[in-house]
Amino acid sequence: MSIKSKVLAAAATMAMVGGVSAAGLLPADAATGGPPPPVGRIFAYGQEYGAPFVLDVLRQGEKAGQPVILFRTSNSDPAEDFTIADEGTVNTFYTTYGLVSAGLAKTYGTDTAYELAYAPYGVDSGLCVGVGSTAGDGTPVALEPCGASSKTVWVVDTANASGAYDPLINGSDTNFSHPFVLHYPGSAYPTNSPRPQLNTYTLQQYAGAPPTVYNNEEWTGIVPT
Repeated sequence: MSIKSKVLAAAATMAMVGGVSAAGLLPADAATGGPPPPVGRIFAYGQEYGAPFVLDVLRQGEKAGQPVILFRTSNSDPAEDFTIADEGTVNTFYTTYGLVSAGLAKTYGTDTAYELAYAPYGVDSGLCVGVGSTAGDGTPVALEPCGASSKTVWVVDTANASGAYDPLINGSDTNFSHPFVLHYPGSAYPTNSPRPQLNTYTLQQYAGAPPTVYNNEEWTGIVPT
């Protein structure tokens, strides 16, 4: 199932967008030479390692359960081809799509949510970045069927943003005071072998006023030409 969102029509060479939200994305042809993806290709990456390392599907595997990792940014690697598939508020995902819980909608109802679809060479795979079971500490992040459940929905936690970066709460979250967010494993590096797999983990913050979220739990994206 896909509930394609509307996209702003404009032109830019590189557009920065907080939290990889489709609200600021611009349509672009797939850099790998395929047909234009339905909502515009993006590179998604974290604050810890920045744009040199982006979300990537391990070994270009196009199947449910295939691990999602960080890998060196490349305009010729189809494993880095993602698009925003479904986008709206958490309330929309609850009332219209029925994909998230009433508790999630009550807590984050007006926040933006979306699915991040894998589209190698600009071709929709029907698979999205998500989890195979309810998010918790250390739950592996992998490709999962789009639109099937809350597990492929990500909520942009703007309340804990750091500049252009935002934590991304998994839609299956059940701990609303300490949500489970997209997380890059601590002490891991993208060139390690075997490649470290992204997971979900409790939102981690440094003490302060206000507290600051760990860099490995803050995410953003760019739109390539």
